[in-house]
Amino acid sequence: MNLRLLFILIVLSGGSLFAQDTFSIVAVDTVTGQMGSAGASCIDATAIAGGAKIISDILPGRGAIHTQSYWISANQVNARNRMLAGDSPQQIIDWLVANDVQGLPGRRQYGIVDLDENGNPRTAAYTGATSMNWKGHITGRNYAIQGNILLSQAIIDSMEARFNATEGMLSDKLMAALQGANVPGADSRCLNEGVSSLSAFIRMADPDDVAGNFFLDLNVPQTPYGVEPIDSLQVLYDEWKTILGLDNSLKSENDRWSIYPNPAEGVLQYNILSVTNAVSEMHFTSVDGKNLLRLSISENSGTIDVSTLPKGNILVSLHYKDGKSSTKKLLLK
Repeated sequence: MNLRLLFILIVLSGGSLFAQDTFSIVAVDTVTGQMGSAGASCIDATAIAGGAKIISDILPGRGAIHTQSYWISANQVNARNRMLAGDSPQQIIDWLVANDVQGLPGRRQYGIVDLDENGNPRTAAYTGATSMNWKGHITGRNYAIQGNILLSQAIIDSMEARFNATEGMLSDKLMAALQGANVPGADSRCLNEGVSSLSAFIRMADPDDVAGNFFLDLNVPQTPYGVEPIDSLQVLYDEWKTILGLDNSLKSENDRWSIYPNPAEGVLQYNILSVTNAVSEMHFTSVDGKNLLRLSISENSGTIDVSTLPKGNILVSLHYKDGKSSTKKLLLK
């Protein structure tokens, strides 16, 4: 049976949302007071409106909550109410475990962060013993990462490493964390489709934002078969930064270029923003290293006919005259 159809039947049959969400991160910025939430799942909008985003709840100026694995809205509402009442992340989790609406706390997974009255970050996470393997969580000073039905522990370890290694805004760190899980089968249910997940989101709230109207709220609720939603979300995020004039402010000069649309079909457009390094060539390579196309580049923007290239995921590398290069992933339909 088709994987996506199976998920729809699970929901329509009256079951809980099957291990929604699969891998996610909540985090706070102690300097700006911003709250962040990002995640992805092998469940998409064909099964539940909004896809993975349904697990995300941000209370501006207060904290962020993820309720996942056999997701039930009542548990999420209760978590929000406890945060509004002033409970700490650990107190909220303790209350949820003791008061699960179905009496099945072992199925659940939670990740919660907040700022106390002095602006200090607090984090907590919980993974129930009967949520599905691989399952687990990691907490740091200002973040909580959690996942279930994962390929292995390496998924959340990679998310943490990318989050901590990335400089810049909290939103940059959240996107980097998701990219750390951008491998086929990160959610093991998606392995046969060759993607990490079927839906992905990133959300950020300033302390004075109004609930439901955040300054950053991007969602990829579903994608065509074989299209990686984290890459699609990255495109939306990069466009958002460009619109706000935030694009590339923290990137190296060589990474200041884009290709679009992605996925592409027939014709690809490129835009190179680097002003200090001259471009030499653009290389198109299969994921197994086979050279597909090499073009000399003399203009900083233009179009390229990619209709003769094989369909699927390929790598596009921009090569500069000083010998440096930068690579991006492209899906051809």
